[in-house]
Amino acid sequence: MIVYAVEPGGKYVTVAESVLLHPEGKRGVYVNLTNRCTCACTFCLRSLKNMAEEHSLWLKAEPSEEEVRGELSELPWEKVEEIVFCGFGEPTMRLDVLTALLRWLRAEHPKIKTRLNTNGLSDLYHGRDTAPDFDGLLDTVSISLNASNAERYLELTRSQFGIGSFEAMLNFAEHAKKYVPDVVLTVVDHVEDDGEIARCRAICEARGLRLRVRAYEAS
Repeated sequence: MIVYAVEPGGKYVTVAESVLLHPEGKRGVYVNLTNRCTCACTFCLRSLKNMAEEHSLWLKAEPSEEEVRGELSELPWEKVEEIVFCGFGEPTMRLDVLTALLRWLRAEHPKIKTRLNTNGLSDLYHGRDTAPDFDGLLDTVSISLNASNAERYLELTRSQFGIGSFEAMLNFAEHAKKYVPDVVLTVVDHVEDDGEIARCRAICEARGLRLRVRAYEAS
């Protein structure tokens, strides 16, 4: 699926199915741009979640900007609260398509909230400061913090960029504050214990960032 919604319990459905199940109220709509990722996290749903083929987030081919825009154009916008760029891959690996779609959303649906879920390693992937690319385009960027130190971070994420990934992710988060109103870092419960989560919270507080503890989901 390219454009989808998430039901309670983590089931992925089409937006039309979501509206049938819950006619009232608005929902977040997710956009899946790629299978590729610069990390191979030990807890990632890419390898742990069982999905029926018709509701799978594994893409047979990466969608073009036009394909994604076409699916978004068909949404029942009165039922949409937020557009979230997420999926099973890392959206910033397709930075040009991502920012083009965000600009389109700002122009066509300026009242709809926008969010990016990312590993925060786009600076390393693109070899430059990428935070300015999101100036005025995002309401929220959610970045996977995962751990309180570089060694534990690399153990969990298995980032292709090695030990420097942790500091690069934090630098991206701090730079993003200049361009995105809400910058939040996340850790996953049941992956880290209370002590590690407390240390992660202290890192965020020291850098003026917000921490969110995400619920673990495996199947």
